Amino acid sequence: MMRQYELVELVQAYNPKADEALLNKAYVYGMRKHGSQTRASGDPYFAHPLEVAAILTELHLDDATIAVALLHDTIEDTDATRAEIDQLFGHEIGAIVEGLTKIERLNLTSREEAQAENLRKLLLAISEDVRVLLVKLADRLHNMRTLDFVPEHKRKRIAQETMDIYAPLAGRMGMQDMRSELEELSFKTLHPEHHKAISDRLATYEEENRKIIDEIRLELAGRFLEEGIRADVSARLKSPFSIFRKMERKSIALEQLSDIIGFRVVVEDTASCYRTLGVVHTTWSVVPGRFKDYISTPKQNDYRSIHTTIVGPRRQRVELQIRTQEMHRIAELGIAAHALYKEGISGDMGRLAQESRAYGWLRSTIEHLTKGENPQEFLEHTKLELFQDQVFCFTPRGRLIALPRGATPIDFAYAVHTDIGDTCVGCKINGAVMPLNSQLRNGDEVEVIRDQEHVPPPNWENIATTGKARHAIRRSLRLAAQKRAEGLGRQVFEAILEREAITLGPVETENLLEALGIKSEEALYQALGEATLSSEDLIAHLDEVIGATAEKNKKRKPLDLRVGTSADGWFSLADGKSFKFRVPGGQKVPAASSLAFSSLDFSTKVEIAAEGVVPGDRMVGILPEDQALTIYPIGSDALPDYHDQPVLWVDVLWNLAENDQTSFSAVISVQSVNKPGILAQITSAIAAAGANISNLVSRSAHADFNEMLFQLDLADITQLNDVIATLGRIVGVAKVTRSSSAEAEIIAEMSRKYQEITQGENSE
Repeated sequence: MMRQYELVELVQAYNPKADEALLNKAYVYGMRKHGSQTRASGDPYFAHPLEVAAILTELHLDDATIAVALLHDTIEDTDATRAEIDQLFGHEIGAIVEGLTKIERLNLTSREEAQAENLRKLLLAISEDVRVLLVKLADRLHNMRTLDFVPEHKRKRIAQETMDIYAPLAGRMGMQDMRSELEELSFKTLHPEHHKAISDRLATYEEENRKIIDEIRLELAGRFLEEGIRADVSARLKSPFSIFRKMERKSIALEQLSDIIGFRVVVEDTASCYRTLGVVHTTWSVVPGRFKDYISTPKQNDYRSIHTTIVGPRRQRVELQIRTQEMHRIAELGIAAHALYKEGISGDMGRLAQESRAYGWLRSTIEHLTKGENPQEFLEHTKLELFQDQVFCFTPRGRLIALPRGATPIDFAYAVHTDIGDTCVGCKINGAVMPLNSQLRNGDEVEVIRDQEHVPPPNWENIATTGKARHAIRRSLRLAAQKRAEGLGRQVFEAILEREAITLGPVETENLLEALGIKSEEALYQALGEATLSSEDLIAHLDEVIGATAEKNKKRKPLDLRVGTSADGWFSLADGKSFKFRVPGGQKVPAASSLAFSSLDFSTKVEIAAEGVVPGDRMVGILPEDQALTIYPIGSDALPDYHDQPVLWVDVLWNLAENDQTSFSAVISVQSVNKPGILAQITSAIAAAGANISNLVSRSAHADFNEMLFQLDLADITQLNDVIATLGRIVGVAKVTRSSSAEAEIIAEMSRKYQEITQGENSE
């Protein structure tokens, strides 16, 4: 176990003016508090805080952070208190230790919802002081180094958590050395056989090619020296995990990799970087498409370097990184490199936010915590941001926008501003009009075409790749749904008032809202539109508020509807409250299948919208002048078109007999990978859910995807939801939704055409 003076010497090696008294006091306090506690390895527990502190000295961190490392488990595992630590070491250190304690009490290996909520808390703690993250990463690194002492059933869970959360976080903070070691240790635990196979192959490769590697390094260094460039040239092998990841991503064998070895060239200044690049490119052949300039456009984690690949000495393919010593320091230490100690000033962490783009990313991520996302959405957003590499695009005015690889113009628009994303209707990429699902590439100039009246469609959520864009799209869709429900609810409310011959003044309205427990008229309309408040409940409260009388009932106005017949296959009201199904040719569906229409005592032509309704659906009837009454499910996207039209909105209710066996029609849309057997899987799953396919239309949405519209015969909404959930679990099915009105019309039109063809054949 490291001795007290040894730790102090490690800190003083890079910070001669370190607060020796503070470090000694923290060492003694931590050792006394942990006392005789031991770790799973049998070592004294205090050896762990000491090793964490030692890791942080390699990052050249300030005295306060080293002290926190020595104290980070005291509140959690001993009788130490926050008040006591504040008194002995100050509020700053006490706050960081408490932040780490809250994280230690989290269980990040629990179910996904809990993991997401815990990740929120972790990032919130980090946002208060980035040193929480630095200590936590060092803590996790030492735990991973000693993972062999942990019970076997826990190792893979800890390793997976490290791979999912901590290694990407280290990478996003620019701490590449720590990220690489965390990934390697996790990879070794999660895939021991792969790790051993690749490690053995790398060791053999290095042994067989050591002479060639030295020759290449010396020839590069000699060429730079001839040109008067002072450069330090070093060779390195890729790590087993980075090779494994590349093999998985490109589906190739280890022998097919051409960049197992890389060379790093460290020069004096930025100008020398470009001089070195010129020497390399004029001496050896360049591999096309393998040049990246991260000096002029740094990554969001502050990484700066020039990457290029050449066919170099000995006709070997050589991957080069060219950078300055300062760039190299930031590339290795990341955000920790900004903890500067010039002129004896230690712990100047306030400069981090100004100097580090990586910390700026963290702050941006934290903003999403305050926007009401549910935990699952936040977890999705954060993991997307953690794992994606970047492309750099420009606005027409030259503003640089950094996006994850695979991003689309939709992501670009939302990255510029949420309002621009919401109103985006098209784009130009490098001056040419392109689809919104185009993948952006480095250097693209993107111009967003806007329409202030536009609302993002639901399918954008599948096109967008960034968490910010997806969150904004979901928010816009929620607001549009609320607006749609509010408009529908207003129509229903006004129809009820007209039917009941009621006029509400401000006082009566306020009394009604109070009786319903609703805060505003808009909320009342929304509740009606979303069917969280039924017409019956509203009328009951109206009666209470207004004091309805029999005289008032006499004043109710009947609805002026056209009388129709059932001979042509429409639905026809059989009495004052219900109607029975009729189909062409006079064939009758069981009389038990019936619907009740509020306050209708006459017959009228009635039809069901193409998208269908099933028991359990909340419904509304739309009656344009001189047309049939059409019944829609309450969530139909066709309803907003009627908001400003002179139509009658009719409240429609289900009135089914018990044990009714009648089936009802609904249409669903299924997007799936285009592969053999997928249709058989889908139809089998529908049959297993007890539903019947009455019609099917398939269309190619993309070279790799199909979109299929199924018209199903169902018992009720529960069975429909069961079908959707079952299909969503099939590997290869990307999305299952209830069809829009336009999609339902497609399958209805196909059915009509088929009937016309068959009727023509029969007549012949």
